[in-house]
Amino acid sequence: MFCSGLFEGQVALVTGGGSGIGLVTARELASLGAKVAICGRKQEKIDAALEGLVADGTPREQLYGACCDIREPDAVSAFVGAVLERFAKIDVLVNNAGGQFPSPASTMSPRGWEAVIRNNLNGTFYMTREVATRAMIPARRGRIVNVTAMVSRGFPGMSHTGAARAGVENLTKSLAIEWAAHGVRVNCVAPGNNIRSSGTAQYGEEMLELTRKATPLKRLGTPEEIGRVIVFLASDQNDFVTGQVWGVDGGQPLWGDIWPIPEPTSEG
Repeated sequence: MFCSGLFEGQVALVTGGGSGIGLVTARELASLGAKVAICGRKQEKIDAALEGLVADGTPREQLYGACCDIREPDAVSAFVGAVLERFAKIDVLVNNAGGQFPSPASTMSPRGWEAVIRNNLNGTFYMTREVATRAMIPARRGRIVNVTAMVSRGFPGMSHTGAARAGVENLTKSLAIEWAAHGVRVNCVAPGNNIRSSGTAQYGEEMLELTRKATPLKRLGTPEEIGRVIVFLASDQNDFVTGQVWGVDGGQPLWGDIWPIPEPTSEG
């Protein structure tokens, strides 16, 4: 399915494309023929990501990158305008940008709550609306993939991002219905908290080991495993999946921590 040229002639925009899951996804899209635009809040990370993509073999003229604070509607409008000026269209949008910090709800400040909501929920909406109304709806086709998180079991210490991500998942379902008539498919990919990535690095090895033990497959996932699901949903191979949330979590939410699952042996 992931054949050479799968995204030939298409333009993909990836937010948070300077590192982690965003960069892995941008690299995969570029390797399959897409012209790729990435954005983030730190220009040095974007520049390094672009250099890496060129080193991987993507022609520089097929890439674009710039700073964009997705929390600011004017910045989103300017970035989308620059991408359209460069490539004339946008076929794929991957809303990967986001961020949070651990905090019990009882000690979370209003400013801390608002910062995460603005980034993870508002920013996703601003970018999605801008790309859809200026590029996808007029073209009557498009693929939008929102990267959220595993929030279905609740997320103690992460009530701000849990609420924001749940909002994005509901937004996804609503837009999937509203924009179906325009040929736009809208889906979510929800990585578990058991993915070894730049996003989970802040929690330390001890916490990652706890999540590994709580995963039926008994290992941590990788950004590449998330990227493959994103790429499928973003491709023309997906035309009948919309409004769905795809968990990529090694089965962790299914296990109630009651049935013991032994560690794998050397025989497998």
